[in-house]
Amino acid sequence: MPTPNYTDVTEFILLGLTSQQELQVLFFVIFLFVYIITLVGNLGMIILIKVSPKLQSPMYFFLSHLSFVDAWFSSNVTPKMLENLLSKTKTISYVGCLIQCYFFIALVLMEVNILAVMAFDRFMAIWNPLLYGSKMSRIVCIWLITVPYVYGFSISIICTWWTHGLYFCGNFEINHFYCADPPLIKIACGGIHIKEYSMLVHAGINITCSLTVVLISYTCIVVAILRIRSAEGRRKAFSTCSSHLTAVTIFYGTLIFMYLRHPTKESVEQSKMVAVFYTTIIPMLNPMIYSLRNKDVKEAMNKAIHRAFFTK
Repeated sequence: MPTPNYTDVTEFILLGLTSQQELQVLFFVIFLFVYIITLVGNLGMIILIKVSPKLQSPMYFFLSHLSFVDAWFSSNVTPKMLENLLSKTKTISYVGCLIQCYFFIALVLMEVNILAVMAFDRFMAIWNPLLYGSKMSRIVCIWLITVPYVYGFSISIICTWWTHGLYFCGNFEINHFYCADPPLIKIACGGIHIKEYSMLVHAGINITCSLTVVLISYTCIVVAILRIRSAEGRRKAFSTCSSHLTAVTIFYGTLIFMYLRHPTKESVEQSKMVAVFYTTIIPMLNPMIYSLRNKDVKEAMNKAIHRAFFTK
């Protein structure tokens, strides 16, 4: 077989969501609005949890870190997408592409593990509420939230190194709006098998392990809730978990669709549409899910607004 003619890469072309100029302007306006709402919602949630005495519990401590990761997650992708929507060149440097890949993988790993930690926290709160305060101490919470950060940044180095091991033969057009592994694998002509299998294995292991923690935690939570005699007690217990369960279902569903498949032309095109959802929409929705479905957050928000605008 002939040896592939590998080409040095200095930059890639991001094809984006569409090539139609009129739609690009419309998409720019829409995603700029979504990005602003995402930053305001998540940073607002972090500040609200920080200043509200009623929200000084492990659940909201973890939620503030989820909001931090969501804001960072969206900021890793959206600004470059917005720039390319109004630019004629639509390029990203090779180094910039690897940096974007690194932070994307790290932030995804952080998010799935924080969601697992939040599920474990809800299990501890509902399974044995009398011991919850002592078991979930401040030190324990700090350790639990440190693990996702350290793990995400560490594993992402390995995954990005394998991305760096891909070779290209002149096709530098990425059929996506950011540097994602599946479309990069699709246009590569060398180092494909190692990267593809490592991506599937790592995605499978990480999603499976974190999702297992979530499922076991919620199975135990359901058992504990069913033991509660009063209907009001069961309703209150379910309401404290429904927001988190909604966020988990949306995020894991889109990740599984994106990464646990063999990259093909069709799957890359489909995953591009799904990626819009979990890189821009989910980070915007999470603060809304946790605020609109949470009585404590709504009360804290009303008090903060009242202090800010109606108290001299």
